Amino acid sequence: MNLSNLSILGLASDRMQWLSARQKVVSENVANASTPNFKARDVSSFESMLSGELSRDNGLVTTHDKHFTGVAHGTPGVREVTDRNATGTTLDGNTVNLEEQAVKAAEIGDHYRLAAQLYRKSYDLLTMAVTGNR
Repeated sequence: MNLSNLSILGLASDRMQWLSARQKVVSENVANASTPNFKARDVSSFESMLSGELSRDNGLVTTHDKHFTGVAHGTPGVREVTDRNATGTTLDGNTVNLEEQAVKAAEIGDHYRLAAQLYRKSYDLLTMAVTGNR
């Protein structure tokens, strides 16, 4: 049985995938904090991922199931974008602010824990409904 077909479990799973992609981008920003002309990045919104606004494969649009998308990695439906909320630019053109990235990383961790707890509790409720015991 594929549990991701259940709405609450699928939504929590999608949220955790989006948060993982966002955490990856934040860590790349931190790693490039002293790289000249590096622009801070973020990911497209979770709402755009759910609505399917972006290509689910993040690559080339295909017209046949057997066509290659040209993408070897990435989270489906999530696109990396330039962070428009980056507050300042250093003399070397870098827009990464380590304090902002630390706050984002903490928020992402909190949201991930919440989604994981929601997933676990939903699974426990489903198990209890099916088996009658915990």
